[in-house]
Amino acid sequence: MAIFITGATGYIGAHVTANLLQRYGDSLNLLVRARDRDEAERRLWRALQLHLEFPRFHYYLRTRVAIFLGDLTERQFGLSDDEYRRLIHSTDSILHIAASLNRKSAKSCFNVNLRGTLEVIKLGMHIRDDHGLRRISQVSTVAVAGQRQDEVVGEDEAIDWSRSDYDPYARTKKFGEHMIRELLPDVPRTIFRPSIVLGDSRYGATTQFDMVRAFVFLARLPVLPFRPEDRLDIVPVDFVADAIATLHQKERPRYDTYHLSAGTASPTYRELTDIMARAQGRRPPLFLPRLERPFSAIVNVLANRRGTSIGYGASLLKVFLPYLVWNTVFDNTRVVAEMGRAPARFSEYCVPLFHFAVKHRFAYPYQEWPQAVKEVAR
Repeated sequence: MAIFITGATGYIGAHVTANLLQRYGDSLNLLVRARDRDEAERRLWRALQLHLEFPRFHYYLRTRVAIFLGDLTERQFGLSDDEYRRLIHSTDSILHIAASLNRKSAKSCFNVNLRGTLEVIKLGMHIRDDHGLRRISQVSTVAVAGQRQDEVVGEDEAIDWSRSDYDPYARTKKFGEHMIRELLPDVPRTIFRPSIVLGDSRYGATTQFDMVRAFVFLARLPVLPFRPEDRLDIVPVDFVADAIATLHQKERPRYDTYHLSAGTASPTYRELTDIMARAQGRRPPLFLPRLERPFSAIVNVLANRRGTSIGYGASLLKVFLPYLVWNTVFDNTRVVAEMGRAPARFSEYCVPLFHFAVKHRFAYPYQEWPQAVKEVAR
């Protein structure tokens, strides 16, 4: 039997997939959006090459990975009846990681995060009724907590339906959690809520640069409109992936919901800017919180300068700014107790991440599919 995974070619999904391949013996059923298997394999290689050398990747691909060519938002994922039945009969647990993070598009978020999650739940129902579903795990987000200010939020207090949400992404992920709880009440489930996932604490390399760009943009400003002692709840992706894989595979996790976050150990703006300033040989920025509103207005103007690096950086900052000024962190006591360790602090690995991003101009140096394998395939 296999674990069905959505989002294996995404940032968190690739880390989780690699973790499961390297640390466990389960087979994996991967839903991949591609025209054919050849394209799907190349998409997986791009996603997993940060973690695996090609020979090991190719071995796993041939021995433990089954690819299902489909789309999360289509009925039965767009699979034929025979393929869908094969997926049902060969799956015993579900890891739903795929999501639209397009905070500016309600359409994209509703299609992927609601319609897609409903298709995953329907698959879970079929598996449950056919031979039993061991567990369904969903990767959500701490943003389901809605608009907050100056708080430490625990898992059980996060959902408050009377609060407004920052954006369509947060709103649809909150409803996604609700659907799984309501429609699969009799199936063991685990909800994972990562905070800001940024970088890998083991090395500076990353394949995801949007948040990195936003932070580099901020790091180069002489004045910041933030309170210097406000905290940023940033967690490395390697800890997030390890926690998801470990708790999904655990027979009886202690809880059904976990914040994958830095919690009260989150670094402050002052701590991060001092570290980054030393790394760049620059003076630390001044903090002027009263400039938050005019700063937001300037960011909105710069975001309209399309086709320029400063315009792109400003457009990213515009999306993430609400999460940078809420000074809210998410209690991580549960996951730290389960894992027996806390995540690395962002202040410990932000400098190599910064240098990697700038050196490679915010693009990962992907390797192509090896020519020798292409020739054998012919």
